[in-house]
Amino acid sequence: MSKDHGSQIKNDEQYEKLREKGMSKEKAARIANTEKSGEKGGKAEKYEERTKEELYEKASEIGIEGRSDMSKDELIEALRNH
Repeated sequence: MSKDHGSQIKNDEQYEKLREKGMSKEKAARIANTEKSGEKGGKAEKYEERTKEELYEKASEIGIEGRSDMSKDELIEALRNH
């Protein structure tokens, strides 16, 4: 049985599994709180297919620091690991 994380976490079971895999609390909560939590996504364009400017915008939206000095590959890595 999964632990109750209160009203701030919508899918406690998924949150716990993500934390066990080593995800940060912030990232696990963000994923567990999505409307379609647990459903397969895959509709977004792959990071490698996006322009550096598009990656920079996404990094800006989620607050990745140091993004202005990053290469395209560094932006991809930062976005995947945030």
